[in-house]
Amino acid sequence: MKTKDNLRPWEWLSEYKGTFFQGEWPTLPELFKINVSRYGSSKCFECFDPVHDIYTYTNALNHIQNIAKLLKNLGIKKGDKVCVVGVNSPEWALTYFGILFANATIIPLDKGLPAKDQNHILEFAECSVVIGDADKIAKIDADLPYHIPHKFILDKREDSAYILTNAKRFEKESDVPLEITESDIAALMFTSGTTGFPKGVMLTHKNFVANCFQAQGLMNIYHSDTFYALLPIHHAYTMLAVFIESISVGANLVFGKKMMVPAILKDLKEGKVTMFLAVPMLFNKFIAGVRKNINSKSKFVSKIMFALMNYCASAKQKRGHNIGRKLFKKSVLSKLSMENMRICISGGGPLPSSTFHDFNGLGVDFVQGYGLTESSPILTLNPIYDYVENSVGKVLPLTEIKIVNPDEDGNGVIYARGPQVMKGYYKNPKATEEVLSADGWLNTGDVGHLDERNYLYLTGRAKNIIVSEGGKNIFPEEIEDAFQLESNIEQILITGYTLDAEKGTEAIKAIIKPSRECESACGGDKAKIQSLMEEIVDKYNKTVRPYKRIMKVELIDEKMPLSGTLKIKRFEVVKKDK
Repeated sequence: MKTKDNLRPWEWLSEYKGTFFQGEWPTLPELFKINVSRYGSSKCFECFDPVHDIYTYTNALNHIQNIAKLLKNLGIKKGDKVCVVGVNSPEWALTYFGILFANATIIPLDKGLPAKDQNHILEFAECSVVIGDADKIAKIDADLPYHIPHKFILDKREDSAYILTNAKRFEKESDVPLEITESDIAALMFTSGTTGFPKGVMLTHKNFVANCFQAQGLMNIYHSDTFYALLPIHHAYTMLAVFIESISVGANLVFGKKMMVPAILKDLKEGKVTMFLAVPMLFNKFIAGVRKNINSKSKFVSKIMFALMNYCASAKQKRGHNIGRKLFKKSVLSKLSMENMRICISGGGPLPSSTFHDFNGLGVDFVQGYGLTESSPILTLNPIYDYVENSVGKVLPLTEIKIVNPDEDGNGVIYARGPQVMKGYYKNPKATEEVLSADGWLNTGDVGHLDERNYLYLTGRAKNIIVSEGGKNIFPEEIEDAFQLESNIEQILITGYTLDAEKGTEAIKAIIKPSRECESACGGDKAKIQSLMEEIVDKYNKTVRPYKRIMKVELIDEKMPLSGTLKIKRFEVVKKDK
């Protein structure tokens, strides 16, 4: 049975207005303090590697305030930039809030950035303090011409320079008074960038806090939940939808350290995780393992199990009856360490509807959302009680979306407006004007359409469009999606190659990295591998219109580079290919 949207999940904040905060929305430090007052003795941050560490909300606040005092004693004041760079950990989270409690702006950097790019950002942002893992700090010392007065080691194993060890010296001093407001910049998020130098997205306290509660308008989140931070926490998706979202309701956050399935399953089980947010690639691996296990059984048993999954998915979507959880809890979900799982959310890229379907059939409340760094990042989310498998979700409360210059199929550029939309790009008014109008509309650069119920459907990125000989627009992401569950392909990237330079027309080429299983099955014979890939592509070509057919297949030996959310860095591959 479908229920109504929870349209105003932020209303409870009103009882704290005038005491904990004064504006329309609390700042992030104010929100943290509110939940310390509500759930002080509850677990806040937890990890199991290298040792089992737990911080309660009260304990976390003490550490956070000590870090803020340390920064103040270093001369940090409102508006100053402080960088944190390192692997996911409770200490990363404590430092994040310590920076905000010091009234500063945080720069959360990708730990995988080359030293040259990292140092360029630090200089561009005029960063005065860097707190990071030992290897990242060493590269700053060695390579950065711009002088950063203060550097601290984040890694807990480096006790002599550990940030919390230094901060404890100031624990008896009075707390740093909060001077920031909701309109102040909380974070400078440097996007990976497709060309040139990454742009610094300015996100305010209001952007983050509002977006956090907007998402709850379509999904109930509770104090009793346990979230799992697996993807890099510097990325807007994990930062908002996992880190800040858990803080907003006083829930626990478990930090994952390794992007390996055995380590993930161990964390999920030991942490009794109820909220698991990840990217399509990981969920595809999970469901591929489930299907492989079912297919290994007798034909009769596997046929029955798949039929039951399909029936349960249908019953769940049409009538809201979650039969699958009871049927598959012991046989499947416990093996996936998902027996405690309440909700799984996929983001950061397109998800095959079959993966969406299968998880819901197994009894997991599985949905997907959509957004971008410039929108803090969430714009749409599928309600668990009213999801659409091939949609990226319903438009959030307080959010407007419009489709500009739609084509004959209704697909056009997606524009969004709401309290989660960024303030602009740091020191880059020209780039800001190109994507953000005076009345607050953000050009997402993505292409898609809305249905009559305000559900959004994505087609691809406007800048990636391939123009066919007949003038048709082809979206490479749409073609790539068709191969997501192909076990013989580890990576695929669709790009165009020139057919007619004068007319500006292109044909479609697939750049493929075969899977290890495929290479092993073919005995490493490149001719056999090429033939198998072409067979797979031919099979796809028979299912689509002629203008969407792949005309060339190019195999590569090395993996294509990935972003922090495990998406192929398209521009780097295409540039190298050309």
